[in-house]
Amino acid sequence: ACFSIGLGAALTPLGEPLSTIAVSKLSGAPYYAGFDFLFNMLGKYVIPGVFAFGIVGMFFLGKTNPKDQEIGAADYNETIKDVIMRAIKVYVFIAALVLLGEGFKPLILEYFIQIPSSILYWVNMVSAILDNATLAAAEIGPSMSELQIKSILMGLLIAGGMLIPGNIPNIISAGKLGITSKEWARLGVPMGLIAMAIYFVIIFVLGI
Repeated sequence: ACFSIGLGAALTPLGEPLSTIAVSKLSGAPYYAGFDFLFNMLGKYVIPGVFAFGIVGMFFLGKTNPKDQEIGAADYNETIKDVIMRAIKVYVFIAALVLLGEGFKPLILEYFIQIPSSILYWVNMVSAILDNATLAAAEIGPSMSELQIKSILMGLLIAGGMLIPGNIPNIISAGKLGITSKEWARLGVPMGLIAMAIYFVIIFVLGI
């Protein structure tokens, strides 16, 4: 489920900090990124991936006990104040990442634009242990080619589901369900590597 959430949330700037940062950094020339920019760029990869991960979760990973779901729903208790405070924290987090991205501009212009797209794709597997929004702020810039941007984003999105620290939904899910890092890695790493390999073939070998 977290693989699907992480992928799907990246299709609009409202979905997660990574997509907000990416659109913000590419809002000027030459991309003039708007609300549907990421959907147009990544939708043909992300939407089938969301369905694929959903099918895997539904048919191969077992079904949850309805009683467990009832217990989880009963334990969930959140006020309007909690929601507002979380929204403020996310806003501050994104604002800080925008400033971080501005600071990394010289690094992007000097080094990242020279790295081949296929290498950028695999290098961003570090998203499994680092927050993908922070990495996006540090790496993405308007001087990059569309293929480089696509490679970075897809690498970040897929690898982000491999380990608990890689994505906010992972952290929340692991905390709510009591999943340990070892248990998550036992399933998340193989699934992530398979997905990375499949998308590599689609993007770089088949050129889709």
